[in-house]
Amino acid sequence: MENSTFAFIGAGNMGGAIIKALCKKCSPSDVFIYDRDVAKAKALSESTGCVICESADEAIKKAKYIILGVKPNILAPVLESAFDSIKASYEAGNAQVIVSIAAGITIDSIKKVLSKGNVDLPVIRLMPNTPVTVGKGLILIDFSKDTREEDVDSFMASLSEAGSVQRFPENLMDCATPVFSSSPAFVYMFIEALSDGGVMSGLPRDIAINLAAQAVLGSAAMVLETGQHPGALKDAVCSPAGSTIVGVSQLERGAFRSSVSDAVYETYKKVVELAK
Repeated sequence: MENSTFAFIGAGNMGGAIIKALCKKCSPSDVFIYDRDVAKAKALSESTGCVICESADEAIKKAKYIILGVKPNILAPVLESAFDSIKASYEAGNAQVIVSIAAGITIDSIKKVLSKGNVDLPVIRLMPNTPVTVGKGLILIDFSKDTREEDVDSFMASLSEAGSVQRFPENLMDCATPVFSSSPAFVYMFIEALSDGGVMSGLPRDIAINLAAQAVLGSAAMVLETGQHPGALKDAVCSPAGSTIVGVSQLERGAFRSSVSDAVYETYKKVVELAK
């Protein structure tokens, strides 16, 4: 069994984005997908060249990495339904690795499900965000102690077309999820709000959206590349008695900071709830 083969059980929005990234880095013929939504699987296959399988069992038998791309609340039953194929491959000596992208589901909980089928496989947990679709995403990754370093390195390298892939402690993943995985939705709202203000001020909508998006992109790069605190960078833009500080003051009156912080915290609580 080749090291760079991948079976996707479920190919939703996030799984589909990862499939697209993998197919840019690896041979599409090494990426196997199964999804109950046949039309979705067909569309992915047509756009990437990946191979459609008629069942989860068929996909599992062909791959090194078994990626569970299903929602957290159905991950356990989906995994249990695949026990026979996983166990057969395990007993045949194939060194497969289980990979989960389900928010809130721990490595230990996946290990416990596998133990019901008397299977002990290494588990990789990863958390991506949607910008992986355009190769500008962030993927956080951790893994069980029995995962071989070469398997982790190989898998991380396979994801390089998706954006930045970083090792990250699992115990902080739930806290990180709203900050980097849910936050694109918040950022899109901010870009939209900036463009609304631009339109109110006289800009055409398309120009306003482009300017707002470029400003957010450049500002993020400033934070990452300079290493300065965001507050210091904000202060550098605000001249005494200038126009920018007036806008900042207006945002403060509208509880901008606390609204964003509360959104992150409430999202975190929902992540924890969904994992129960």
